[in-house]
Amino acid sequence: MLPLYECPHVIFSGELQLIEHIQWHQCPPVQLVDTVTGSIPKEQTEVQVCWSSEALYIRFECTDHYVLSEYTKRDDPLYEQDVIEVFIDVVGDGKQYIELELSPYNIVFDAKVVRSQHNQHINVDASWDMKGLYTSVKPIEQSSKKGSVYLLKLPTSSLGKPARAGDAWRINFYRIDQDAFGCRQYQAWSPTGEVNFHRPNRFGKLLFQEGITQTKAKE
Repeated sequence: MLPLYECPHVIFSGELQLIEHIQWHQCPPVQLVDTVTGSIPKEQTEVQVCWSSEALYIRFECTDHYVLSEYTKRDDPLYEQDVIEVFIDVVGDGKQYIELELSPYNIVFDAKVVRSQHNQHINVDASWDMKGLYTSVKPIEQSSKKGSVYLLKLPTSSLGKPARAGDAWRINFYRIDQDAFGCRQYQAWSPTGEVNFHRPNRFGKLLFQEGITQTKAKE
């Protein structure tokens, strides 16, 4: 059975609609697991999501005791080192979807992916850039944890379809992490059963709720 995330609606009480103002404790967290075995990974990852009419907001909290991230340019092959990833299929047919990646140093990889008719080939168009995309990466504030908090604001105008209460999009959240000994771990919200994130039939469901998460702009 594919996982379902009931995504709360967010409304901003101030003029500035900043992702940092969201009360994330009101958004349900989900844990990523090993994408092959479904087991709990050594470095844990928590994901939260909410939405407004203007954007989809995503928060990753990743414990990380060893960081491997050397890329410095947009659309570098971030997936070869430490990275968090989001795949979004707004239509839900598995033929086209958006791939977003973010490194521990806030380097972005964004692309549109098109699958062939028989799903035997994928074309990743990294020349596409998401307009209005906002990202940030900061250390976890808790002294008891070592790692980073990743924030992503994805304008619905760039996703190809407006978000509406009651709609469901197909989505998956991923993470690749390498330890100091060169061992790589592949994590997913909805496990793919193999080291391959391009499995749209395994994407979970993101259900847009009507409930409101209030936010307050900082003074």
